[in-house]
Amino acid sequence: MGIFDKIGSKMKQELIDIIEWMDEIGDTMVYRYERHGNEIKYGAKLVVRESQEAVFINEGKLADVFKPGTYTLETKNLPVLSTLQGWKYGFESPFKAEVYFVAMKQFTNLKWGLKNPVMLRDPEFGPVRLRAFGTYGIRIADGARFLREIVGTDGNFSRDEITNQLRNMTVSRFSDVLGESKIPVLDLAANYDELGKFIKERISDDFKDYGLELTSMMVENISLPPAVEEALDKRTSMGVIGNLNDYTQYQTAEAIRAAADKPGGGGMSDGMGMGMGFAMGNQMTHSMSNAMQGGQQRQPQQQPQAPPQPPPPPPQVMFHIVDQGASAGPFDMNTLKQMAANGRLNRDTLVWKEGMAQWSPAGDVPELSSVFGAVPPPVPPPAA
Repeated sequence: MGIFDKIGSKMKQELIDIIEWMDEIGDTMVYRYERHGNEIKYGAKLVVRESQEAVFINEGKLADVFKPGTYTLETKNLPVLSTLQGWKYGFESPFKAEVYFVAMKQFTNLKWGLKNPVMLRDPEFGPVRLRAFGTYGIRIADGARFLREIVGTDGNFSRDEITNQLRNMTVSRFSDVLGESKIPVLDLAANYDELGKFIKERISDDFKDYGLELTSMMVENISLPPAVEEALDKRTSMGVIGNLNDYTQYQTAEAIRAAADKPGGGGMSDGMGMGMGFAMGNQMTHSMSNAMQGGQQRQPQQQPQAPPQPPPPPPQVMFHIVDQGASAGPFDMNTLKQMAANGRLNRDTLVWKEGMAQWSPAGDVPELSSVFGAVPPPVPPPAA
């Protein structure tokens, strides 16, 4: 090979241009391919790997978008850019354009959490404060929109630059969902999956506005304040212990056994063992005494009670009467006696009270016998 062939070969190699990007860090979402003056040789090779998109920007305008594959940058492969550049009949000279590589893979294990507790009203514990945290995953679904809405002219955009904004949006939606769910605090642990799915549905549209897809949403923990958790632990311990008297006897017996098994305890161990034994014996004697008395515990001395009050008087019996063809009343017994004395009421007068099936003559009602007892019978007619 002659010297001119070597020079030509070297120049040919310099004209070959390969545009590609390999993310060595793993958290870059958008990378702008660095070119001197943004100049790209016509006929260059563009390599777009799986989980990538290449977006061409010309004079601040989005031109072409390339999916995974290898491309030769010619007029036929750059329809929009060719129109913007005015390559009507093709043009084989370097051109200027910005190339952005967009990572389309999933970005997982992104953290979210409540900075301040959220106040809720629990049906069992009343007002409570809850903290929560978890993880979520995202993917760039629309590279062009993500560039327009979020990245702008940033040449190396990483996930850390957007996680704060996404976390705030997630926390806001989570607080709303948790307040609307009305799930009791003790049942939240059994509903983590349901809460995660519900939040994902509620917040997906907000992510789409940025060109993102929310791929997963997980609730890892929802917790009460430490003081409330401590009180809840004590309540749980009481439930586990059960009968407090049985537990006390068991603890006493264990202490006696431990004192007896301790070598070289001397007089102190013996004294403690005897004291515990006496205490145990007194407790057992007290229990046996209660059992012999039928399990009845001695009642404290009662204070003298006030004398019983007489019961309230029985309700007065009230009767209706038929007076001049119409119902009148009701009247009590005293009034009926007066009516019998002045002749308005007699034994043939129809009467009725609550509980009677129908009207009856007053003389046939036993309760009215006292009404007519003080009234003299009619005067007999004079003898002929």
